[in-house]
Amino acid sequence: MSRIPLIAGNWKMNKTPDEAVKSAQALVALTAEAEGVEAMIAPPFTALTAVAAALADSPIHLGAQNLYWEAAGAYTGEIAPTMLTAAGCSHVIIGHSERRQYFNETDATVNKRVQAAVENGLVPVVCIGETLEERQSDSTQLVLGDQLKSGLADLSAQKLAGLIVAYEPIWAIGTGQAATPDTAQATHQFIRGFLQKSFGGKLANLVKILYGGSVNVDNIKALMAKPDIDGALVGGASLAAETFSRLVCFNLDGN
Repeated sequence: MSRIPLIAGNWKMNKTPDEAVKSAQALVALTAEAEGVEAMIAPPFTALTAVAAALADSPIHLGAQNLYWEAAGAYTGEIAPTMLTAAGCSHVIIGHSERRQYFNETDATVNKRVQAAVENGLVPVVCIGETLEERQSDSTQLVLGDQLKSGLADLSAQKLAGLIVAYEPIWAIGTGQAATPDTAQATHQFIRGFLQKSFGGKLANLVKILYGGSVNVDNIKALMAKPDIDGALVGGASLAAETFSRLVCFNLDGN
């Protein structure tokens, strides 16, 4: 089954609303000729509404970097799913390694967030990944399997129809040490196989599995040539519109 590639940019804690709008406008112009690929950007919460307006007449999706699972209430500093949809978001990143590392997110809270996302019509981009120590001890598949099993618990294949999984080896994020295309492919193949066993072949074939971790203009084509790599979740390289546009347009000549 053919899956349309998705190149997603996670801007993390960068860009004021004005800076974000300028970057979004530049990205719209620079990717106007892109075909056979989708793009998504995830600015900070403060810039979502302004960026939504900048993307209004483009095919670029708007994502958020996190959400809380309650609809409303006394949860200072959190943001509800309906606030994201009202701001124009269609996607939301869940369980990024930085959320797990710095803000004590667990597979259990990831699961609550995924459930809240799908119940509110948001496409969850669920991040999983292993540490260098876990990779070196040959525990990658065990770690990723546990993250998927717990993070997607009590969710049916029907509810997960729009699921996106982002495999981000923690040892490759921001280090410049990307997984080789063959290593990434082997891990993506495992992830798809796990989804097939857990939810059936139909869902497994539909799910886009993105690779994240030091993706750049030099390795994007080799990564995207692999059959189970359906796109990329890009951090630092997504901040400059010109650089990110080259990743989005990876399949055009000259990129």
